[in-house]
Amino acid sequence: MNKKLQITIVVIALLAGGYFYLSSRPAFDFSNQSSKNDSSSHIVSEALAAKFDYLSKNGNSSCSASFRGSISSMQDDERLRGSCCSPMSVHRYGEQVEGLVKFKSVAGQNKDRIPDDPYDIEAGLAKELMSYYDLELTPDEQKAYDYAMQNSSEKGPCCCKCWRWYVYGGLGKYLIKNHGFTGEQVTQVWNLSDGCGGDSEHHH
Repeated sequence: MNKKLQITIVVIALLAGGYFYLSSRPAFDFSNQSSKNDSSSHIVSEALAAKFDYLSKNGNSSCSASFRGSISSMQDDERLRGSCCSPMSVHRYGEQVEGLVKFKSVAGQNKDRIPDDPYDIEAGLAKELMSYYDLELTPDEQKAYDYAMQNSSEKGPCCCKCWRWYVYGGLGKYLIKNHGFTGEQVTQVWNLSDGCGGDSEHHH
């Protein structure tokens, strides 16, 4: 192959590459913004991965009645960490935490008692939410709660009647009574807040 032909092929290849590169770019140049978003998203993922690593190895949570009873004597700033049943899944953990962020941004002022992370909850908040479990609901409010009981992945606030059952059951009643949450909304909160571990919403 002679040198002119080689040069011609290279020039055509460069032109073609440039065309496809330009045609694939957006009409407006958001390259700086995109790189910033990619960078912050990467940092969030790393932070979540680091937190997952810590929580999955340093959990103190237990399904036992004795653990549930011990929460009332904990300091408010102590944390309830880790999963109750199956080992935590990093994939599912990321979905839940990110899903809760999105849900709470839509919920506005109604988000005030929803824990940010189902695997890392302040004992003070857990105590408060458990106290709401005995709230008396009106018939209509009870219908919303019953809907969540029937339609949530665990058919209740958790897969068993451990401390999470009373914490998230109390949260559900609080949100229905004080913020007018529907059964569908409570179902969504419970599914995003599932603390049983595993890689799925279903643990039966």
